[in-house]
Amino acid sequence: MINTHFTGKTILAALTIVAMASTAVSAATLAEIKEKGTIRIAVANEIPYGYIDPNGQAMGAAPDVAKYVMEKLGIDNIEWVTAEFSGLIPGLQADRFDMVAAEMAILPARCEQVIYSEPNTSYGEGLLVAAGNPGNIHGFGDFAERKDIKVAIMAGADQLDMLQALGVAEDQIVTISSNADAISTVSTGRADAYAATSLTSSELAAKGDKVETAADFVDPIVNGVPVRSWGGFTFAKGSEELRDAVNEVLVPFKGTDEWRKTIMDYGFSQADADGSLKMTTAELCTPK
Repeated sequence: MINTHFTGKTILAALTIVAMASTAVSAATLAEIKEKGTIRIAVANEIPYGYIDPNGQAMGAAPDVAKYVMEKLGIDNIEWVTAEFSGLIPGLQADRFDMVAAEMAILPARCEQVIYSEPNTSYGEGLLVAAGNPGNIHGFGDFAERKDIKVAIMAGADQLDMLQALGVAEDQIVTISSNADAISTVSTGRADAYAATSLTSSELAAKGDKVETAADFVDPIVNGVPVRSWGGFTFAKGSEELRDAVNEVLVPFKGTDEWRKTIMDYGFSQADADGSLKMTTAELCTPK
């Protein structure tokens, strides 16, 4: 039933929101960025993908590759912006930054909202659990089979789609705003595990003795296929020229030992590096 009890102020506010939402925000062009000499690039403070270190320096597999790309494009200055993961796509759409360097997984649903470079990395999944793994959890599928355990995910993360595809109930899923909340969420029992990529899980587990990664992890199988993600640089629609310029540098760079060393120094495996070359963005954006 639709609630028709609106005040005049409520209607005015609703109309204002609709008007604001329907106003297109123009993304900066490559020429404009080069003229200013500065590009705004967002990270989600997620190690090892893209983050700001204690010295205020942008680090991670995505920022380091982005620095190389921008240097080749003749863009002298990068203004790094931090945002919660769930705010990255809205931030691009609102022109709060020009590009995202967070290794955001390339998914068909996201391809309807933003555009991507070719993949920069690939990575598998993992679980963070309390020390000793008291829930005896070893894969995403455990939550579909056992209704007495809960799993946490970060808002906006693609692990939600995987869990839903496996049949995990909504009341078993706990949403947190950032990776920083994962350790306390799991160690205090608010959730029995935190679902993230294998790299994120390992990084979080190294931060304290109250949590660990789930041993003998079983890759989730969705529609008969083991799950692997491909991450790329992300842009607002309308930024095709900037995206294409990034690809012109990125694609040949991925054929070098320098690129491999760059991402593998952050914990990506040889299999991750090889896997990055096995799919194109066009393939990843095509609904299966």
